[in-house]
Amino acid sequence: MDNIHAFGVLADGRAVQAITITAEGISATLLTWGAVLQDLRMGGVDRSLTLGSDSLADYEGAMRFHGSLIGPVVNRISGARTVIAGQEYQFDANLDGRLTLHSGDAAGTHLKLWDLVEAGPAHVVLGITLADGEGGFPGNRRVTARFSVASGMLRMEVSGESDAPTILNFANHSYWNLDGTGSWAGHSLKIAADHWLPTNSDFCPTGEVLDVAGSAMDFRDGHRIAPGGPDLDNCFCPSDGPRDLREVLWLTGVSGVRMAVATTDPGVQVYDGRNAIRPGRQAYEGIAVECQGWPDASNHAAFPSIFVEPGQTYQQITEWRFSRG
Repeated sequence: MDNIHAFGVLADGRAVQAITITAEGISATLLTWGAVLQDLRMGGVDRSLTLGSDSLADYEGAMRFHGSLIGPVVNRISGARTVIAGQEYQFDANLDGRLTLHSGDAAGTHLKLWDLVEAGPAHVVLGITLADGEGGFPGNRRVTARFSVASGMLRMEVSGESDAPTILNFANHSYWNLDGTGSWAGHSLKIAADHWLPTNSDFCPTGEVLDVAGSAMDFRDGHRIAPGGPDLDNCFCPSDGPRDLREVLWLTGVSGVRMAVATTDPGVQVYDGRNAIRPGRQAYEGIAVECQGWPDASNHAAFPSIFVEPGQTYQQITEWRFSRG
């Protein structure tokens, strides 16, 4: 198909492909490397709305989280361990030797070549098989991600199954700047969440679930944001469990470009990008919006469960809906 082209070659000789899907004023380019959302464009806007790169080496290196689909467990796992079906499992303690971040330095799906399962003009399906024990995670797991575009919208549907009890929690990790400027300063942010998760010095949830009322984490009415006001690397909690697809976050640029994010997940992590710097760019260029289960959920009994049993299907849907004021 003419919407599939070569993007680069990995060190081991495997080819990475880019697939561009288009419909009714929206186009998105996905990579088979990391299931990365490399580019997102809306008709009438002369720039990508997400931060990407034309270099595969960037995605293998400093930009390994930009636009990628991170799993099998996104975000942090405290102590780099958890108990699954009565057995303790140890994972890669790749964050300061104490925590697991984004499934470790080798097992994460953002560091893997996905299969191109199916592609059409307006959709693409990517798939990946994760072996039992890789990175310490149990179960032979098969995961698929379907991306599709329609009028003003990109939709992602992730599903997964395992032949043993395991944990699954995927999130797209795109960075957004709706103005094409050097920083997202001046964007407006609104989040439909009454609660948020405070973190410790490792940015791992403490286990508390706090009310946003009266705090700097209250974005329910929406307001302009600036770097450091406040620092952001926290999970907001629109619900205490999966729900039907609903809008949970709205980001609006000074230019009037607007993104509404809808998800079935109970959490949305917002990260201000202060350390996520593209080569040759600056801090705070883009803001990450990561719809997911609550982080470290497998170590907090009161958090919504991310445990998956054999015969059970893990599912999550996220939609990004774009408009101009």
